[in-house]
Amino acid sequence: MTTSTNTIPTITLNDGTTMPQLGYGVFQVPDEQTTEAVATALETGYRSIDTATIYGNESGVGRALAESGIQRDELFVTTKLWLADLGRASARDALSASLEKLGLDHVDLYLIHWPGTDTDAYLESWQALEDLRAAGLTRSVGVSNFLPGQLERVIALGGTVPAVNQVELHPFLQNRETVAANRAHGIATEAWSPLAQGAVLGDPAVLAAAQAHGVTPAQVVLRWHLQRGNVVIPKSVTASRMTSNLDVFEFDLDVGQVAALDALERDGRTGPFPGSFNG
Repeated sequence: MTTSTNTIPTITLNDGTTMPQLGYGVFQVPDEQTTEAVATALETGYRSIDTATIYGNESGVGRALAESGIQRDELFVTTKLWLADLGRASARDALSASLEKLGLDHVDLYLIHWPGTDTDAYLESWQALEDLRAAGLTRSVGVSNFLPGQLERVIALGGTVPAVNQVELHPFLQNRETVAANRAHGIATEAWSPLAQGAVLGDPAVLAAAQAHGVTPAQVVLRWHLQRGNVVIPKSVTASRMTSNLDVFEFDLDVGQVAALDALERDGRTGPFPGSFNG
């Protein structure tokens, strides 16, 4: 069953660009499998695709986009600047290389993937991203894995406020301080590892909500994200799960079910801590 793209809500970013609230991520998908996976996702109804230089699969994404026949203005493509390319001079070359692999003349969202531990490098990189946006090579610019203090330093530059901050976020790690900082500055919160790599799916609160609505545990958690206002990019290479992950718009969690998932916070991080990670 193919889900109509009309059912996927969009959010308006702080620069006026609209972005699908539910997209498809390709983290850890090998390049040789990415073309088929993204093609299936597009056929299923996804229109937002999230990749990154370090994933090594931008070429696979690009092949799927080119073969899909979908108009460019119907797609929302995100890629990211890796730590090795931080700095004002190297960012343009990095995005040019990504665009060549993707077969595109621009992306819709370009993110600094990690701030790293060199403060000046990510600040210089942010100014480079502003230049790239002005040049039309990306429609929006944002960050990934930035803590509130790092966001404040970027904003203090006095230029563009990031449109998105993509962070690890799921019921076991809700990143409340960062989400609050994002909200205060009008920055959209985008969740990576939205299902905690499956760790949350067996929790009794999730299972109870799934049983109550006749849906899967993954659908419950994705619905929780959407009702929380998060942008979410689940990853699966299985067609049935892609379809299931997109079929989350016909039910609502009630106040008690949302509260039960909210109560699952336990600092259950699956990835590195942003303040100390340097590649």
